[in-house]
Parts: sequence; structure tokens; C-alpha cells
Amino acid sequence: MSPSNIMQQLWRTLGQPDGALAQLSLSGGDPVLPSSFAVGAAAQSSIAAAALSAAQLWQLRSQQQQQVSVDMRHAAAEFRSERYFRVDGARSDEIWDKIAGTYRCGDGKWLRLHTNFPHHRDGVLRLLQCEHTVESVQQALQSWTAEDFEEAAAATRLVVTAMRSFEEWDRHPQGQAVQALPLLTIEKIGDAAPRALPAAIEQRPLDGVRVLDLTRIIAGPVCGRTLAAHGATSCW
Repeated sequence: MSPSNIMQQLWRTLGQPDGALAQLSLSGGDPVLPSSFAVGAAAQSSIAAAALSAAQLWQLRSQQQQQVSVDMRHAAAEFRSERYFRVDGARSDEIWDKIAGTYRCGDGKWLRLHTNFPHHRDGVLRLLQCEHTVESVQQALQSWTAEDFEEAAAATRLVVTAMRSFEEWDRHPQGQAVQALPLLTIEKIGDAAPRALPAAIEQRPLDGVRVLDLTRIIAGPVCGRTLAAHGATSCW
């Protein structure tokens, strides 16, 4: 599926007008990052959907129409922006725990460990009965199959995922479950009277909007950051 097709699906799922898609220009193409997945297309289409939504809001508030252009290379860089982040010109501290990553198990299959939270790290080490080193973890996993360790880790609420081929994932109960789900859903969680946007608008679509972001771990904070990029005052 092309980025344009993905974008159309996103846009229509959100109930937005098809005519607005004429304001959007997408450039570039996969592959832009080393991956088995169309990461560039996912990055470009999702960022384009957010940008075009902001442009639609700008038009409603200012009566001015904008054109939106998203290059796939720029979108891919945004998707892994933590690799380019600098503090006073220097790279920030390593964001991954030292044993986080991919490992080959005793059955020759691979899995990924996520151990950035201390309780996840300690749980993995307890389950494997090994030291906090890559070498020790790798050796301990030789006595496990990838899927058995995934199941054992899940039973103790750890974040471990066995790697599967596309065909294996399609046969997996979770893979089959998500196939039946829509691309995204919007759930109303409470009733309240609509609040009008502030009348004044200066430079960006969300000028005057305040956001209290109580999320954590990638997806939620990225939403708050995106709203801030389009003018909202986001507080974490």
C-alpha cells in the first residue's frame, strides 16, 4: 500500500473531507530505513495526517488555506529523532538499558527484550537466573525456545516478544485478533459541553490551546509534542 493510499484511509477513518487531500503533497519513497516493514510509509502518512489536520484547523480559525508537503526522508528522521537529539551540542545519555535488544534462543529463533524499566529488567534477570550482562543473558536464553520464554515472561508481566515471520504472525491468535480491528478508533470517555477555541490566533493552528499530558512511553508524549509543535501549550 502506498503512502497516499494509507493517508486516504487514515483521513477517511477520521471522517475528514476528501477535498482537503488536494492540499497535500508527498515525496520520496521506501526504503529509507533498514527494516522489514514500510517504516517510511508509516512515518510519512501519519505525520501527513497530523499536519493536514492542523492545516484544516488553521483554515477554520484564520480563513486561510495552506498546502502541506511531507518528504519521506524528513518523516523517517522524525520517527527516530531521539538519535539526533542534542543537549548543548552533545548527544544525550544512552536511552536503552544495556541488556535491551534482540537475542537468539536455543531453538534458533529470535526475541526482543525491553528492559528499560527497572522492574522489567529485574524480572527478566530473575526468570533467566543470570547476571546483568549481554553475554550472561545470551547464554541463559540458550536453554529456552523463543516462544516459551515469551510466554513465561508474559505470565510475569514482562515485555518480551518472540520474532515471527509474517505468516507466523497471521496464524497467531493476537495477529488474528488485530486483523479484525479498524486502523484506529476514537472513544468518547465522558460528557461535557463543547468549549470554543480562543478567538485570538497568532502564528500556529493551536495557539491558545492548553494541554495537560499525563502519558508516558513514546506514543503518548509524541502526541503532546505534536500538539505543542502546532502551537498548543503542552504541560507534562
